[in-house]
Amino acid sequence: MSGTGSIVEVGAPSARSRALAVLRVRSRATALGVLPAALAVVLLSARMTGRLAGDPWPVVTLVVCVVAVLVLLAGGAFAAVVLRASPAVTPTVPLPETAAPDLYRLVRDLADRMDVPVPSAIALTPDCDSWLEDRTHAAHRRGGISGGRESEPGAAPVLVIGSPFLWWMRVAELRAVLAPVVAGTGPSAHPDIADARGFVRGLDAAVDVGSRPGLGWIGRPARLLLRLCQADAAEMERGVAAAASDRAQGVDYGLRIVAQEQVGLAYAGWDRLLTRVALPAWRMGRWPAHLDAGVVSALTELSRRDRLAEGFTSRLGERPACDLLERPGAVDEAASLLAARLFHGGPAEAGPDWSPVDWAAYPEEVVDRKWRAEAARLHAALDALAVPAGQGPTLDRVLGYLADAVGEGAAGEALAGLLSGDVAREERSAGATGAGVARGADAVPLFPLQPPRSGRDLLADHVTAMVCAAAVDSADAAPGLDWLDGPVLLIGGERRADLAPRVLSLVEEGDAAPLRDWLAALGVRPEKPVRLV
Repeated sequence: MSGTGSIVEVGAPSARSRALAVLRVRSRATALGVLPAALAVVLLSARMTGRLAGDPWPVVTLVVCVVAVLVLLAGGAFAAVVLRASPAVTPTVPLPETAAPDLYRLVRDLADRMDVPVPSAIALTPDCDSWLEDRTHAAHRRGGISGGRESEPGAAPVLVIGSPFLWWMRVAELRAVLAPVVAGTGPSAHPDIADARGFVRGLDAAVDVGSRPGLGWIGRPARLLLRLCQADAAEMERGVAAAASDRAQGVDYGLRIVAQEQVGLAYAGWDRLLTRVALPAWRMGRWPAHLDAGVVSALTELSRRDRLAEGFTSRLGERPACDLLERPGAVDEAASLLAARLFHGGPAEAGPDWSPVDWAAYPEEVVDRKWRAEAARLHAALDALAVPAGQGPTLDRVLGYLADAVGEGAAGEALAGLLSGDVAREERSAGATGAGVARGADAVPLFPLQPPRSGRDLLADHVTAMVCAAAVDSADAAPGLDWLDGPVLLIGGERRADLAPRVLSLVEEGDAAPLRDWLAALGVRPEKPVRLV
């Protein structure tokens, strides 16, 4: 099938029947909208022929005609919103053919082998997933959301590929994983399925329009229609997926089973990289410029630590899928900036307060600055509590306050509350500034990575930062980067992972003895003032 719209795979008949069920919901809604007008026509015809003479038919006819006009006006306005409202489009990094000719050739070859339409374009998303996305809606062209042949009426969907796949997967693995996705262009070309999908997307967009002030009357019927066709739409998509999977059976099926293991591994490494490594940098106003390259290091480290992942790194000698790109570094940078925008709400463009950072500079420019900024916030909170400063911003000041006479960490409650308030105010201030200048609709991240931290967690983080800053200033210590755990403290070039339980003893129980013993063993001087930012 090369765009003819016929579908014969397993699952396709079910998909088409479900699509027709969705369209029947639309037809019934249309019939309900024109029913008062039809009744008005009948009454007017009867009145004109003299069959409904005398009272109360003149009044009844007038009322029905008025109701019919109002219903038609409301129905026409609702239909116009459904047709013209812009469906949501996933933010992606466009990848023109000039930037990845080999990747386009691979996709065309897949489409030819499966006899399905070729995707109209390719785009990248900073996530571990791939899908087809229709961008032919007229509203996308009017708003400049999409351009080129992918936005032309009747164009095939856009193939969206998870950027981590290109760096972690080998070319053969990527081909195997993309085969069932590309095969979905076949069912997508069927007119009934395309029409049903367009109707559902229009309703979804109408719900968003109905959330605006004064337009709530549009959202209510849109939500009702969505509920009525929700089950059939879901089953239609399952049928489309089954049809695509069946058509892709003959393309690298054996390799696809192995490649799916890499998908799960990539997801685990990508999640750790974002939450443990990228997020601290984003909070500092910096964004790692090569997240996709970093995921290879993270997954290699995960493979080394996890026996379940043994043997996966032996694949690294094969050709990586990122070799299909003309300029992998530039693509990685664009995807990394988009990741910061989606997962943290960062600005869409780099600027003085939102600058990229390379992995080599990460320990000094992110880790060290993070520790000292948090140490400064911790001492500012102690100042607010009127804790004697002594010799300045020393670790002794923190230990002495938390190990109070009341015990069981009672002193930490007030300090944790102050830190929570300070952090919340800083985040609100940063969000308000960014929203007015660069963030716009993205002032709130679309996919937040972590829930807000508790006061105890914040206090533990700040005490840990203070300890690390003191170790860097007075002992043989340095900031470091662990690909799976993020900022770490290096003593003599080796990572020390035994600090956390000692900090928790201080924060939760008010017991400073374990931490003081640890500091003494490493030669850290808690009485020495720490350099703050």
